[in-house]
Amino acid sequence: MRDVKRRFRVNAARVTTGAVLLASAGVAVALPAGAAAAGCSVNYAVSSEWQGGFGANVSITNLGDPVTSWTLTWNYSAGQRVTEAWNTTLSQSGATVTARNVSYNGSIPTNGTTSFGFNGSWSGSNPAPTSFALNGVTCTGGTTPTTPPPTTAPPPPTSPPPTGPADITVNSNTRYQTVDGFGAATPIWGGTWSTSDTQTLVGLGPNQLGLSIVRTGISPVSGEWSTQVNALRTAKSSGSGVKILASPWTAPAEWKTNNSRVNGGKLRTDRYADYANHLNSYVQYMRNQGVTIDVTSVQNEPDWHPDYDSMDWSGTELRNFVRDHGTRVQNTRLMVAEAVNLNYTYTDPTLNDTTARNNIGYIGGHLYGTEASGRLRSYPLADQHNKPVWMTEWNLHAADGNGSNIWGNPANQAVWNETLDDIMRTVHRSMEANWTAYVWWYGKRYYSFIGDGEAAFGTTAGAPLKRGYAFSQYAKYVRPGYQRVALTKSTKANPLEVTAYTGGGKTTLVILNRSTSAVNNAVIQVPQSVTRAEHYLTSQNANAASQSVGVNGGQVSVNVGARSISTVVLIH
Repeated sequence: MRDVKRRFRVNAARVTTGAVLLASAGVAVALPAGAAAAGCSVNYAVSSEWQGGFGANVSITNLGDPVTSWTLTWNYSAGQRVTEAWNTTLSQSGATVTARNVSYNGSIPTNGTTSFGFNGSWSGSNPAPTSFALNGVTCTGGTTPTTPPPTTAPPPPTSPPPTGPADITVNSNTRYQTVDGFGAATPIWGGTWSTSDTQTLVGLGPNQLGLSIVRTGISPVSGEWSTQVNALRTAKSSGSGVKILASPWTAPAEWKTNNSRVNGGKLRTDRYADYANHLNSYVQYMRNQGVTIDVTSVQNEPDWHPDYDSMDWSGTELRNFVRDHGTRVQNTRLMVAEAVNLNYTYTDPTLNDTTARNNIGYIGGHLYGTEASGRLRSYPLADQHNKPVWMTEWNLHAADGNGSNIWGNPANQAVWNETLDDIMRTVHRSMEANWTAYVWWYGKRYYSFIGDGEAAFGTTAGAPLKRGYAFSQYAKYVRPGYQRVALTKSTKANPLEVTAYTGGGKTTLVILNRSTSAVNNAVIQVPQSVTRAEHYLTSQNANAASQSVGVNGGQVSVNVGARSISTVVLIH
């Protein structure tokens, strides 16, 4: 599905954290004609800091003639780097940062003020900028902080060494599904991820999101297959155990009953072999480019026929295709069938046919309406035949209503509420349902994991967004091959939604606290002794921020903030 399809109404409210004023500059200076006649005043304030990162707010007060178009520049002296921004278009070259107004800010009248904000990274120290220039003219007079800037990130609340009964007890003897990964899609129609985009999405370093599945489209036109080669090759080389899922939206038009790429239409039965060869040709083309296509879907959304690339199938037709022609597609595993809401009528016929079932490796489905239909749960027939279930697409950005610039503001409450209560909750439920993968829609989009730079929505192209940091709490720490294990909770931990995993000599827990109260000194008990523990938390005002952990033998204690998602990694 495309990202224009579903919109719902959600009330949005902006929340601002307590600011620490770092610097201000205010002087009367002559500006170029058409800029401002008298001068400007700039307020620069850090609103929050966390390990390796910070948020800042900047306001410009115009003291001269109205400014219809402005550019504000400053230099960083300690290697700080800007990332996502809101209410401005922000870029950085070396130490120089450039902020430009966007259309929805309008002009700055005399004695009027405009504001914007951004997130950034820092290491060692985070001093305030010493000067600003508006439209190329320096606001002289220097900047003297009214409050000394912090030289180190404030430590998180200390978790005491655990004592007493456990609140979360992990039972690694009871095991469930083996996780295949968490991911997102490349652009399907035009465009691709840059090398830097791909590294941010799949990498495991600071401010990288750790995706382990990349979904890509199979164009019906073979001449377009090269578009995604570099992104897919980079994903394989830059990530760890990254799998590629390739999904076709349609066969070539001339093979279909409606002779069109769009508005559905069925694949003609006399072209089944040609279609299988088409999928195989794509897989072998990518293989020759150094890209292994791990999973190949037979069809994206066989039950949806919109006015863009699409193709209709019934469950029986899908069974016949994979039974009679599935073996033609080599060096990959086939998936059936990515129905809109995991409608079993599209997958049961294949699972109930021995030959067809043996020709596939995975069951796929999308999350649109799946929960409402009662299918956000374990799929018994797939489990019976040991076919992993992948959730391969969902897209929700109801928080923006009819379209607004809220997405570049990491502290926006509506964005955070939707991210935590809808998206992260369904990832949690998918894991509890024994599904082995969760794949979001586009990885690079203004409402997604990294910004696309679309001016109307206030994101910076390639910079991680709040939703990306939240999703990384699963993707970055629950790696392919980890196995979900059982746990029990105390009454104190009842508000928490928790899943636990074992793999790589670690026990990893992902904890959602969607309540409005923190759960402090939550004691986690695991069977083995813990040599080291890590705790990372994302909330409305923190991005994968390191938290303190108390350790005592096989127990650890953590403070779980209100309205947060966090990951606890226990190294044995």
